[in-house]
Amino acid sequence: MSQRTYFIKTFGCQMNEHDSERAAGVLEMMGYRKAADADSAGLVLFNTCAIRENADNKLYGQLSQLKPLKLADPSKTIVVGGCLAQKDQDVLAAKAPYVDVVYGTHNMGRLPQLLAQADSASLPVIEILEHTEMFPSALPARRDVPHHAWVSISIGCDNTCAFCIVPALRGPEKSRKMGDIVAEVRALVADGVIEVTLLGQNVNSYGRDLVRDGLVPSVEGQRRNRTLFAELLHLLGEIDGLQRVRFTSPHPKDFTTDVFEAMRDIPNVCEQLHLPLQSGSDRILKLMQRSYRSRRFLDLVVEARETIPGLAISTDIIVGFPGETEDDFEGTLTVTEQAAFDSAFTFKYSKRPGTSAVDLDGHIDTTTMDERFMRLSTVTNRLSAQSHQRQAGTVQEVLFEGPSKTDPSRISGRTRQNRLVHVDATSVTVPATMHAVEITRAADHYLLGRVTDQPAGPAVPTPVVQPVAG
Repeated sequence: MSQRTYFIKTFGCQMNEHDSERAAGVLEMMGYRKAADADSAGLVLFNTCAIRENADNKLYGQLSQLKPLKLADPSKTIVVGGCLAQKDQDVLAAKAPYVDVVYGTHNMGRLPQLLAQADSASLPVIEILEHTEMFPSALPARRDVPHHAWVSISIGCDNTCAFCIVPALRGPEKSRKMGDIVAEVRALVADGVIEVTLLGQNVNSYGRDLVRDGLVPSVEGQRRNRTLFAELLHLLGEIDGLQRVRFTSPHPKDFTTDVFEAMRDIPNVCEQLHLPLQSGSDRILKLMQRSYRSRRFLDLVVEARETIPGLAISTDIIVGFPGETEDDFEGTLTVTEQAAFDSAFTFKYSKRPGTSAVDLDGHIDTTTMDERFMRLSTVTNRLSAQSHQRQAGTVQEVLFEGPSKTDPSRISGRTRQNRLVHVDATSVTVPATMHAVEITRAADHYLLGRVTDQPAGPAVPTPVVQPVAG
């Protein structure tokens, strides 16, 4: 087994995927090369998530599988980084004393020094910083695909959602300078990237801290009555060769009309919006400390769909938040139906020590939570299937990514709305290329089609959203 090979396992969100690419870049600059699996690698790095309880279970389960390998070969290096490491460094050391290095969300750039310490110090070497001076994007990256890149525009979060531990782990919101972001994207495009996804815990509040701290003139962007996030989208729209721009995740309370208009007017900004609902009950939204209510949320959905032709909207919804009654849950079902989401990520509430929701009364029993989760999934799956059915017979622009993960006879790609499309593999011989595809059949979670010479057609009309009564 080579001691200069590595394997990274990523848990959690797109921000973690971006961090893992940077960790891989740091390791490769140190002379490591990627291994096929954890068993054969000289160094194994787990980049952890702390959002949900099962993230802990998954990590400790996989660490336990490495224990006999570490005992058989003490030179094998095991590293745990990221959010769970930031939260539970002492627990990690107690549960898995065979881990070599534990680092948090703010000090990935010090990985070489930590590995050097692990060669000569008693294990584990633990370093958890409270703040960062370096954005992940300032580090080298090893991207898994040549055509797409994650680009961090901010880190941390200033919100106080009762269910979320991210602000405690990633710190207050800190925005990158706009010029640094644009320069990075230009360099990525020069390296062959044609699609970027902008990342932040709350992307649409981008730049407010820069203005507050006097690091950017308040007139920048706003000289055209734009928020700094809308101005950033316009600047990225001017980069030749950049064909697609996406972003995640925004917060409903911070959405402004100029961002919707930018999505409509800038050709390379995709017609895809992730808009987390979390609950359709105003009472539960208040308990969650989400600073919007169902009427405001649906007004945003209406404005977005009316402004941006063909827009696809995804969402996050939590079932079983403490105190949720049957009436509260019915409110979530109602708003979900009214918004007619194109896709949804649904979750059962998970207790996370360190969040204010843990101390609320009325925690929901597992049986009730499971039953509500299934009812919500039935609704969201039906809405997703209906959204896909509306695409049948249309011609879509598809960026192909590579072979299907489940069927080697197909090649897979994504529409501008981020819908998964499969075509016969012989019709597209070069991945990371755009093709017009006629959609021939719609399944619940993907589309089938054939490559065509026809140009991509007009946007499919989106559902009419019904406002909340009262």
